[in-house]
Amino acid sequence: MTVYYSKDHEWVSVEGDEAIVGITDFAQGQLGDVVFVEVPEAGRTFSQGDEAAVVESVKAASDVYAPVGGTVIEGNQAVVDEPSLVNTDPEGQGWFFKLTLSDNHQLSGLMNAEQYKAYCDEQ
Repeated sequence: MTVYYSKDHEWVSVEGDEAIVGITDFAQGQLGDVVFVEVPEAGRTFSQGDEAAVVESVKAASDVYAPVGGTVIEGNQAVVDEPSLVNTDPEGQGWFFKLTLSDNHQLSGLMNAEQYKAYCDEQ
């Protein structure tokens, strides 16, 4: 499994043509305590950069963008039921949705972990 990162602080874990998307630990730290999450339904199709989910904290509401295009396989009901998972395990159980990639060439425009860390250090 390979993990990529977007400048909007989403991560995408890819295996074959399937991807899991969530927000990074950096992003959840900026948001603070997450109190509400809305995830997309299975069957929805997104282009890269589309608004795909919503996360709200005690500080702010924020859109979660699709770092890659594709069709949603599953939204993570666990984060809808328990939004704090985004804070406690943002790059694990706190994922937002799974999708089938429409174009894996879009991954080349994302960052690897080292590049993302450097990007966050500049913020």
